[in-house]
Amino acid sequence: MIRVVLPYHLRTLAGTAGEIELAVEGAVTQRAILEALEARYPALKGTIRDRARGERRPFLRFFASGEDLSHVAPDAPLPEAVAAGREPFLIVGAMAGG
Repeated sequence: MIRVVLPYHLRTLAGTAGEIELAVEGAVTQRAILEALEARYPALKGTIRDRARGERRPFLRFFASGEDLSHVAPDAPLPEAVAAGREPFLIVGAMAGG
């Protein structure tokens, strides 16, 4: 099982609290995790990634194993610790300002 942590506003939208566990078929990639997440929580469709292009929304970042994976190709394999469920895949709301 893959562990996913969502920011508060997306947990509220999905109607869940805390960490989510998902079964992912095949290679564990950002795309596979997001597809499984959207299939389980349809209210999240279009909130994490653009529906038409499938690209990550601005002001959301992806982290795993202490690394920012926001600009890594969506079909690149994620770290083994995430694929094995030892560490979570984090979706984090980015901050901006000046």
